[in-house]
Amino acid sequence: MTQHSDIPAPKTFTAAPALSGSVTVPGDKSISHRSLMLSALAVGESRVEGLLEGEDVLATAAAMRAMGADIQRDADGVWHIHGVGVGGLLQPETALDMGNSGTSTRLLMGLLASHDLTATFVGDASLSKRPMARVTEPLSRIGASFTTSPGDRLPLTMKGACPAVPLDYTLPVASAQVKSAILLAGLNTPGITRVVEPIPTRDHSERMLKGFGADLKVEVQADGTRIVTLAGEAELKPQNIVVPGDPSSAAFPMVAALLVPGSKISIANVGLNTTRAGLIDLLREMGGSIEVVNAREVGGEPVGDLIVTASALKGVEPDPARAPSMIDEYPVTFIAAALAEGRSVFRGLEELRVKESDRIATMADGLRAIGVQVEELEDGIIIDGSGGAPLAGGGPIATKLDHRIAMSFAVAGLVSKDGVTIDDMRPVATSFPTFVPLLQTLGAVT
Repeated sequence: MTQHSDIPAPKTFTAAPALSGSVTVPGDKSISHRSLMLSALAVGESRVEGLLEGEDVLATAAAMRAMGADIQRDADGVWHIHGVGVGGLLQPETALDMGNSGTSTRLLMGLLASHDLTATFVGDASLSKRPMARVTEPLSRIGASFTTSPGDRLPLTMKGACPAVPLDYTLPVASAQVKSAILLAGLNTPGITRVVEPIPTRDHSERMLKGFGADLKVEVQADGTRIVTLAGEAELKPQNIVVPGDPSSAAFPMVAALLVPGSKISIANVGLNTTRAGLIDLLREMGGSIEVVNAREVGGEPVGDLIVTASALKGVEPDPARAPSMIDEYPVTFIAAALAEGRSVFRGLEELRVKESDRIATMADGLRAIGVQVEELEDGIIIDGSGGAPLAGGGPIATKLDHRIAMSFAVAGLVSKDGVTIDDMRPVATSFPTFVPLLQTLGAVT
């Protein structure tokens, strides 16, 4: 796995001419992580096309190799995974280095919680600040034990329980990572594991577990509550997986094309899972022209091509209940709001406080630095838009080693008078290593 040097890589993004062209974005990060983990637990060879080859996903691949899975990438970019079977993971000989990846960490803790092994998780400076209690607490109930650094943070050592005790758990906060960790623990746990979701979150784990042959059922109550049940001691069957383009990555060229006057672009093969597509709905409500063409289903996931045309946007005040369907896209949504006409109010975003950075505070500080009027709320932000007028620009923006902050302010630079300088672009490699070349392909001068 690539390790960052200690030397920051600042970069200035300046006003762009009209963007045009057709691009693809890297494979979906959530699906990429899960495809490696579940393939490693299947008996036989799985094949994965379109895997996101960013540092976060490569951390997951390295961890699964360290526990016995045979994982190879061929010259065509297709990954071949020979799994060890549920319950067959081996004791890792060294600490598992998760880099910047909170998803890898939390999902793997779940996966290992019902295996008879001990594992130590380490990560970079950013990941080591992120709290893990929301996962360690439910996993402790199944019998796993944890020794954490102060504040329930990494480095962390866990000892799995085998046999584990099946869990019946209601999520106290909407979190696909916590839900997935519990379901993954349930794979090697005798009996029925049950997760109750008062607010639905992304459902990639459920779709993929079913695809691999797990006995999983989803029941939706009249009030929208989802109840997911999984029968343990599963036997997973190898799969051929085609990973769709990541909607969280597509968000950046999509917002850029809406904001840069005269732009019209297409983004091919984007995942359109309804639990992830909240940004498209919201940008349309703001007046954005986003057309879905060639809608289809690939490997149980809805996919389509997007045609995005520059549009005059207006302020919006979305229902806080929509947050889980676009939680990672809020930083770049704030940039769209900064160029919209009128005021936007975003609430229900407490989850953003515990991402790679405190994304509410970091975005608010950065927006102020480039001339945007903002008010930070405990659970969100209020933004007064420019009505389409270019932002002042400035910087360097302190991104706090957060890839989505860096890319969001890069988009802001494309619609600024004086350009926007990002303090460090290195973290972008965790999820979108081709980000800058993609902008150049569309005509941005970076």
